[in-house]
Amino acid sequence: MPGHTREGDLACWGALPRRPYCHKVRSQAAWQALTRRNLLVTLWPWRSIVYLMTSAVVGAIILAVVLVSLVSGAVLALVLVGIPLLVVLGLSGIPVGALERRRLWIIDSEPVESPHRVPDQPGLVAWARLRFGEQATWRELAYTGLLITVLWPMELLAVVYGIAGPMLAMYSPIALEESGEFRLLKIWLIDSYPEAFAAALLGAVLLALFIYPLTALAVLHGILARLLLGARETDEAQRVIELTRSRTRLVEAFEAERRRIERDLHDGAQQRLVSLTMTLGLAKLTHGDERTDLVHKAHGQAKLALAEIRDLIRGIHPQILTDRGLPAAVADVADRSPVPVEVSMTLPSRLPEAVEATAYFVVSEALANTARHSDARQASVTGRMDGDRLVVEIGDDGVGGADAAAGTGLAGLADRVSVVNGRLMLSSPVGGPTLLRVEIPCASIDPSR
Repeated sequence: MPGHTREGDLACWGALPRRPYCHKVRSQAAWQALTRRNLLVTLWPWRSIVYLMTSAVVGAIILAVVLVSLVSGAVLALVLVGIPLLVVLGLSGIPVGALERRRLWIIDSEPVESPHRVPDQPGLVAWARLRFGEQATWRELAYTGLLITVLWPMELLAVVYGIAGPMLAMYSPIALEESGEFRLLKIWLIDSYPEAFAAALLGAVLLALFIYPLTALAVLHGILARLLLGARETDEAQRVIELTRSRTRLVEAFEAERRRIERDLHDGAQQRLVSLTMTLGLAKLTHGDERTDLVHKAHGQAKLALAEIRDLIRGIHPQILTDRGLPAAVADVADRSPVPVEVSMTLPSRLPEAVEATAYFVVSEALANTARHSDARQASVTGRMDGDRLVVEIGDDGVGGADAAAGTGLAGLADRVSVVNGRLMLSSPVGGPTLLRVEIPCASIDPSR
């Protein structure tokens, strides 16, 4: 591929709405598990303790980073350099939210879906504009504020006094043997074995009792994190609106394509056939060499009409795609491209018809855009299976700067890809190179459609 582009650098379109998550059901399940009689012999208390301990560590680190950034931004703001840093602090909840959604697996195996939408345009400006306008961004920022000011100090104290204190008491007999006497937690002077064993017994009882409030605290933290950091019904509604808009654009594109086909038939093949009919009619009324000339002319018009009809059919659905599959159809498109195209497409078998058709038209449109807009000297198309997904990448060494809002058909391609639950990603910095990547899941496609 021309140039090397990491997947993380790609702007993405075509993500579909995901199943909303029921916070109420998860909360009820958590409290039911908390009231189980055998809680102490399950893994949940230990997972809760680990969750609280990591919360304390993560919260302290995030607090330090936020304080350093805030102080640096305030100082540098005097020379205007720190203003962007202060603006970026408004988005600091996004990485914290992503980390906390992953950390929730410690106490809850159900994944938390990201509430953020995918930008419909590439670039940092479009991404930042979308993030500042999302409610999820501010919920994540609010959670970050709670974590660094309330949650981590409270959970640190809970772990220290709920776990460390009872465990130190349980250590009393050993500590007495090593030191002769000691003061437990700076309060209780222990100088005899009866007191030491009494303290150990008390520590074991307290440890068993404290497990319940510690687990409840972890559950509460998890419910709060899921409520603030997970997708909500409003987020899902926004995704449905975007999906409806995408489908509307797709219907409009299909209608425009229908009108194009009608126009091409009317202005092209139909006029050829009318001319052919008139020529054959004249040939019936003439004799000799003039008839021969008219028949030759009619034969040429018939071939032109046939060629135009074949081109039109190829634009609707190429026969080579139906007969020989995606690699052969892509190779045919590459051969007809005015820009030299290197094709490397290895597929183990035929794919569902919808997948092949979508990938073919994406490649065709991408190579057409390359020829019209990129000033490229070389292009490439690669295709492979990644698990149950078809991954196709189209790249060129042109001038770059492709923009979905510039009318180059990228939004239409994204809509087409979204119909088959796929993703379309683009990296096209000014100066090039350009890389268009399409991922289409094959297992989720109904072959009967």
